[in-house]
Amino acid sequence: MGSAELSVLARVEQPPRTAVADALWRDRSLVKMWAARGTLHLLPAAELGTWLGALGTLRKFGNDGKPDTMRICAAVETALRGRILSRDELADEVGRSTGSARLAGWVRSSWGSDLKAASFRGLLCFATPEGNVVRFTAPDTWVGGIDRSGTPEEALRAVARRFLGAYAPATEESIARWWVGPPRTAVGRGLLAALGPEAVPVTFAGGTAWVLAADLDEMRRAEASPSYWLLPAFDPWVLAMARDEPFVRPEHLREVFRPAGRIAPVVLAGGRIAGRWTHRVVKGAVHLSIIPFERITRQGRAALAEEANRIATHLDRPLRLRWD
Repeated sequence: MGSAELSVLARVEQPPRTAVADALWRDRSLVKMWAARGTLHLLPAAELGTWLGALGTLRKFGNDGKPDTMRICAAVETALRGRILSRDELADEVGRSTGSARLAGWVRSSWGSDLKAASFRGLLCFATPEGNVVRFTAPDTWVGGIDRSGTPEEALRAVARRFLGAYAPATEESIARWWVGPPRTAVGRGLLAALGPEAVPVTFAGGTAWVLAADLDEMRRAEASPSYWLLPAFDPWVLAMARDEPFVRPEHLREVFRPAGRIAPVVLAGGRIAGRWTHRVVKGAVHLSIIPFERITRQGRAALAEEANRIATHLDRPLRLRWD
């Protein structure tokens, strides 16, 4: 959740510190649930029907029709209808409903792997936590009626359209990696093909990539300007785009994409990953270290120092900046 707040900060000039939490737990304009790649996302409540339509087509992460998965999903659907339960309470309900201590144990697992299928099917989302205790409910209970009128094919087109609108130029590999995980080129090819003439090929970084036809003229007119940003861990841009050149050099991949699925905070310089950074709060101050992968100009160092100050101000702490 801290990374989500800093991702917003990187894109919005002065968001309230509680903006993400308020959208999730007070206004309920965002919904927290497992989505693309089987990972946690904050999705717009107004578009939840579209996302659920697309997620329901995924056949990974347990959403494969296996009997145990179906038993868990059926029990979760009954348990969460009109209710908010902690993970332990939900596990107890699943165990009682299925008569299986084994399935209850799967639900109680901290990774949540066996709840992802329920999330994809629109049976489960996160509710307001109680301290450090995670709680779940049903999306219909949490945000009211959800428009599920579209077909899965329409939903997949909408998701592909949103991806290109945010991350183009994109390749078959990059959209597949974002949607299902490790590159499955056929998946990416299918998502792009579903858009028909809405998506057009372009030459990018010596290969073929895809953009929305409606965006092409604006992209051609765009002028590059010096830009420097500090993107936090698990930032959406890094997840969607940054495993390939020209965004990151191969020798730095392991420093950005860490073991156990961790994605490091990165330094962007002119749209390329030029380093990484870390921060922690110690004795009331934000200690922020920038680790460049290459030489940063004086102008870039000043811009990054300003970004570091914005992060410290957002966290309401003085800054202690260090260059490693």
